[in-house]
Amino acid sequence: RALANVRRRRNSKRPPPRPGAVRAMAKLTTASQFTDPDAAYRALLEARRNLSDEEAAKLDSRLALILANHIGDLEVLRQAIALAQQAG
Repeated sequence: RALANVRRRRNSKRPPPRPGAVRAMAKLTTASQFTDPDAAYRALLEARRNLSDEEAAKLDSRLALILANHIGDLEVLRQAIALAQQAG
């Protein structure tokens, strides 16, 4: 079955996805994707522990850029920005 997928992909007109590429999302997912959301929240808080406001803001900016790149879908990014602006 895996070989059939490879053959099918080879014969398709679209180029194969680059290694490590993830299929683009069409819509922002707002439901938690974490098995332990509290642990994820604690990890974010712990990363900012003992940082000045300026250092925390820089960390938040770097983290946002890293995660935006990981998403890799401009429309989803725009949806996330709009949602964050509404919450503020």
